[in-house]
Amino acid sequence: MTREEAYRELSIRMPGRVFLREPMDRHTSMGVGGAADCLAFPRGIEEVRDTAVFLLREGIPFLPLGNGTNLIVRERGYRGVFLSLRDLDGMELREEGGMPVLTAGAGAPLSRAVRFTVANALAGLEFCAGIPGTVGGAIRMNAGAWGMEIKDVIRSLRFLNGSATVRTEVRERLPFRYRALDLPAGTVILEGDFSLARGDERAVREQVEGFLERRRQRHPLEHPSAGSIFRNPPEGPAGLLIDRAGLKGLRVGGAAVSEKHGNFIVNDGGAGAEDVIALMRLVRERVSRETGILLEPEVKIVGEDGWEPL
Repeated sequence: MTREEAYRELSIRMPGRVFLREPMDRHTSMGVGGAADCLAFPRGIEEVRDTAVFLLREGIPFLPLGNGTNLIVRERGYRGVFLSLRDLDGMELREEGGMPVLTAGAGAPLSRAVRFTVANALAGLEFCAGIPGTVGGAIRMNAGAWGMEIKDVIRSLRFLNGSATVRTEVRERLPFRYRALDLPAGTVILEGDFSLARGDERAVREQVEGFLERRRQRHPLEHPSAGSIFRNPPEGPAGLLIDRAGLKGLRVGGAAVSEKHGNFIVNDGGAGAEDVIALMRLVRERVSRETGILLEPEVKIVGEDGWEPL
């Protein structure tokens, strides 16, 4: 079966939910990106699994897609299938051992998970307030803020492994590190269980609102961005290193280093993916020259050519 035939087969399996040659600037928070061969929207874990099995059998590359907050697709596009997990957005609260456990689908917005915990007077996810993206993306990158990370609250994880088999792993067996969960290639996160604690609704709400206000003051939320663009090295915050190198306001085309926060690259008018990547390389080179520190991307760059280290 050719790729075109495989894509037509997907269209038959998921009528109205498969899009060919889909521009990915419509599906990323930065608002940049070339076209993917195919973007599919499976419904439910079984349909995600069945689609992955089909694509593996046909030898077609695929990647899971949340809401594109940590993703840049190169202008020449992605030769494969993005599997949107948007419809894996369920949430369920239960008790285990007298303690609340929240199960959240990988496609659920992290902001909704935070609101859910506030409404149910549950403590533990307050630090996630204002972090963009989905539950699955937050798990994949071990998202964190204010001294807390996802690894501190996750209880277990369900995912598809590289052979499209659904597996569950407990926290102790998950290889978390700073801003990453080291899962094998081809893994698709499906849902996570989070260990929370009973709290006071007013106290939880006030803490969430406080974190949101701090983000509004510090981050350039008025422009499209992909969030933090580089990981913080051991030597200190990447934004501070970029600021000290005098790079705030530096631009390539419509992409600019934010004047508000050095570790944000914003699209302030008509930027393309290659503008963003060229600016990342320039920032990386300047910071390395000034400090000897080589910044590593926190965003995922995919598509033809990928990320080319300096």
